[in-house]
Amino acid sequence: MITISLAEIRAESPCADGWRKVLAAKGPDMEAQFPLADIIETNDLDDALWAMQCLPEYNNLWRKYAVWCARQVEHLMTDDRSKSALNVAWRHSDGLATDEELAAAGAAANDAARAAGWGAGWAAAGAAARAAGWDTANDAARAAAGAAGWDTASDAGSDAQKQKLIEILNAGEWV
Repeated sequence: MITISLAEIRAESPCADGWRKVLAAKGPDMEAQFPLADIIETNDLDDALWAMQCLPEYNNLWRKYAVWCARQVEHLMTDDRSKSALNVAWRHSDGLATDEELAAAGAAANDAARAAGWGAGWAAAGAAARAAGWDTANDAARAAAGAAGWDTASDAGSDAQKQKLIEILNAGEWV
């Protein structure tokens, strides 16, 4: 199980509203560890995604989650550069691709997003670019949810993202 403390959250300057919610639910002991998944219940998915940046030791796991989110809208990707970026990002999270390969894949996915024009393909390519780039998992997950909104009910995409994140946080590893 992945845990976090209020002190770790506060060190990253959370938004006032999110901070009030988590502090009310988990305070006053700033050093006590609690399950990161609890933030989904006390606040929301966006705040939990934001809080993941407080634990950079899990960056490879966060990247896997970002890739998983983007793969949920992969069927909307019309450019192989986007799909390739997801493959490189996954390999990078396993230590099988270099930072340079990841950067090149992210740049290629950005180019694919620009070439796609406005719409579902653009949003899906953007999700791939964020998963392959150094953006946060929050950005990639939001981009994937936005792409899903072009194609299906975005609430369903958000629910799937929420359930997958809870599984990962409770397991403390990729599941």
